[in-house]
Amino acid sequence: MQEWDKIFEKEGVFFTKPQADMPKVVRLFKKNKVKRILDLGCGTGRHVVYLAKKGFDVYGLDESKTGIKIAKEWLKKENLTAGFKLANHYDVLPYKDNFFDAIVSTQALHHGRTKEVEKVISEVCRVLKPGGMIFITVTKKLSKQELENSPFPIPKSKLIEKNVYVPLEGHEKGLPHFLFNKTRVRKMFAEFAIQDIHYTDRHCCFVGIKKRIVI
Repeated sequence: MQEWDKIFEKEGVFFTKPQADMPKVVRLFKKNKVKRILDLGCGTGRHVVYLAKKGFDVYGLDESKTGIKIAKEWLKKENLTAGFKLANHYDVLPYKDNFFDAIVSTQALHHGRTKEVEKVISEVCRVLKPGGMIFITVTKKLSKQELENSPFPIPKSKLIEKNVYVPLEGHEKGLPHFLFNKTRVRKMFAEFAIQDIHYTDRHCCFVGIKKRIVI
């Protein structure tokens, strides 16, 4: 929490434009009659604001008090409303079972060790209705060639457990990064039918639907 508060206090509104896939995701949500959405790890509110503008009933959860404060101020300027919770998304989520029609989480869910990431995936499944939808982006594992030819600087980092690195420099210094690939997404999100999955330079992005019968 303290790390993100420091980042948001320094940077202010951290990201202003919606993630590139969001217009397509919104169309999918509306097609599937989604109404109530959780932005998990909402930060300073770019997707809370975006989704509220599109007419959804939006909730935001973040561990940063500063991030939520900025998001609320942004919503007020836009004459919009949303519900917020200050909480660590690696704890039990403060919502009832089957509460949401959809959950979005961009560049947030991967900031933990393996056990923490597994727990939040389980909680996402719990608070999402059967047939509910997810749109998630997480840090992808770069190949050796991608690391060598990367168009963006790769911070020095150390491995703290399998698939989990911690940057030693940059604005996310000290924050764990669990690295995903397509195979790992499908395995860890086994309770979801993955509809679309693709890579960007930095992230693995995917849409899924919660299976109505969870084995």
